[in-house]
Amino acid sequence: MMADSVLREKSKQFAKDIVFFCREIKANHKEAVLANQLLRSATSIGANLHEAQYAQSKNDFISKLEIAQKECYETEYWVELLFETDCVNEEKYKKMKNECGAIRRMLISSLKTVKSK
Repeated sequence: MMADSVLREKSKQFAKDIVFFCREIKANHKEAVLANQLLRSATSIGANLHEAQYAQSKNDFISKLEIAQKECYETEYWVELLFETDCVNEEKYKKMKNECGAIRRMLISSLKTVKSK
Protein backbone atom coordinates (compact mmCIF):
# COMPACT_ATOMS: atom_id res chain seq x y z
CA MET A 1 0.00 0.00 0.00
CA MET A 2 1.16 3.51 -0.79
CA ALA A 3 0.10 4.94 2.60
CA ASP A 4 1.92 2.08 4.31
CA SER A 5 5.23 2.91 2.61
CA VAL A 6 4.80 6.60 3.43
CA LEU A 7 4.29 5.65 7.06
CA ARG A 8 7.36 3.40 7.05
CA GLU A 9 9.51 6.11 5.43
CA LYS A 10 8.22 8.78 7.81
CA SER A 11 8.92 6.60 10.85
CA LYS A 12 12.41 5.75 9.59
CA GLN A 13 13.25 9.42 9.01
CA PHE A 14 11.88 10.24 12.48
CA ALA A 15 14.06 7.49 14.00
CA LYS A 16 17.15 8.90 12.25
CA ASP A 17 16.35 12.40 13.52
CA ILE A 18 16.00 11.01 17.05
CA VAL A 19 19.32 9.15 16.77
CA PHE A 20 21.10 12.41 15.91
CA PHE A 21 19.21 14.29 18.62
CA CYS A 22 20.10 11.71 21.30
CA ARG A 23 23.71 11.77 20.20
CA GLU A 24 23.65 15.55 20.73
CA ILE A 25 22.12 15.21 24.22
CA LYS A 26 24.73 12.65 25.27
CA ALA A 27 27.56 14.77 23.83
CA ASN A 28 26.37 17.65 26.02
CA HIS A 29 26.46 15.36 29.08
CA LYS A 30 22.76 15.81 29.70
CA GLU A 31 20.17 13.21 30.57
CA ALA A 32 21.69 10.12 28.93
CA VAL A 33 19.19 7.79 30.61
CA LEU A 34 16.23 9.75 29.22
CA ALA A 35 17.93 9.97 25.83
CA ASN A 36 18.33 6.17 25.81
CA GLN A 37 14.64 5.71 26.64
CA LEU A 38 13.67 8.09 23.82
CA LEU A 39 16.05 6.33 21.45
CA ARG A 40 14.53 2.93 22.27
CA SER A 41 10.90 3.95 21.88
CA ALA A 42 11.36 6.17 18.80
CA THR A 43 13.37 3.61 16.85
CA SER A 44 10.94 0.85 17.87
CA ILE A 45 8.12 2.56 15.96
CA GLY A 46 9.81 2.02 12.61
CA ALA A 47 11.16 -1.38 13.58
CA ASN A 48 7.65 -2.65 14.32
CA LEU A 49 6.31 -1.17 11.08
CA HIS A 50 9.12 -2.88 9.18
CA GLU A 51 8.38 -6.14 10.95
CA ALA A 52 4.66 -5.80 10.17
CA GLN A 53 5.48 -6.21 6.47
CA TYR A 54 6.37 -9.82 7.27
CA ALA A 55 3.43 -10.54 9.55
CA GLN A 56 2.23 -14.13 9.56
CA SER A 57 -1.43 -13.20 9.82
CA LYS A 58 -3.82 -10.26 9.97
CA ASN A 59 -3.75 -10.45 13.77
CA ASP A 60 0.06 -10.43 13.77
CA PHE A 61 0.02 -7.39 11.46
CA ILE A 62 -2.45 -5.58 13.73
CA SER A 63 -0.34 -6.46 16.77
CA LYS A 64 2.79 -4.92 15.22
CA LEU A 65 0.90 -1.73 14.34
CA GLU A 66 -0.53 -1.54 17.86
CA ILE A 67 2.95 -1.94 19.35
CA ALA A 68 4.23 0.83 17.06
CA GLN A 69 1.34 3.02 18.24
CA LYS A 70 2.20 2.38 21.91
CA GLU A 71 5.84 3.21 21.21
CA CYS A 72 4.66 6.44 19.60
CA TYR A 73 2.79 7.43 22.77
CA GLU A 74 5.85 6.55 24.85
CA THR A 75 8.08 8.60 22.56
CA GLU A 76 5.83 11.62 23.05
CA TYR A 77 6.21 11.19 26.81
CA TRP A 78 10.03 11.18 26.67
CA VAL A 79 10.07 14.18 24.32
CA GLU A 80 7.82 16.10 26.73
CA LEU A 81 9.95 15.12 29.72
CA LEU A 82 13.16 16.22 27.98
CA PHE A 83 11.53 19.54 27.09
CA GLU A 84 10.19 20.10 30.61
CA THR A 85 13.65 19.41 32.08
CA ASP A 86 15.38 21.88 29.73
CA CYS A 87 17.19 19.25 27.65
CA VAL A 88 15.57 20.36 24.41
CA ASN A 89 14.58 23.80 23.19
CA GLU A 90 10.99 24.64 22.30
CA GLU A 91 11.53 24.71 18.54
CA LYS A 92 13.07 21.22 18.45
CA TYR A 93 10.47 19.95 20.94
CA LYS A 94 7.58 21.15 18.76
CA LYS A 95 9.14 19.63 15.64
CA MET A 96 9.62 16.23 17.31
CA LYS A 97 6.17 16.31 18.89
CA ASN A 98 4.54 17.21 15.57
CA GLU A 99 6.39 14.48 13.68
CA CYS A 100 5.52 11.89 16.30
CA GLY A 101 1.89 13.05 16.31
CA ALA A 102 1.69 12.75 12.52
CA ILE A 103 3.03 9.19 12.68
CA ARG A 104 0.61 8.33 15.49
CA ARG A 105 -2.36 9.66 13.49
CA MET A 106 -1.27 7.63 10.45
CA LEU A 107 -1.00 4.53 12.65
CA ILE A 108 -4.48 5.11 14.09
CA SER A 109 -5.87 5.48 10.57
CA SER A 110 -4.05 2.35 9.34
CA LEU A 111 -5.32 0.35 12.30
CA LYS A 112 -8.91 1.47 11.70
CA THR A 113 -8.62 0.49 8.03
CA VAL A 114 -7.13 -2.94 8.61
CA LYS A 115 -9.53 -3.77 11.46
CA SER A 116 -12.57 -2.83 9.35
CA LYS A 117 -11.63 -5.34 6.62
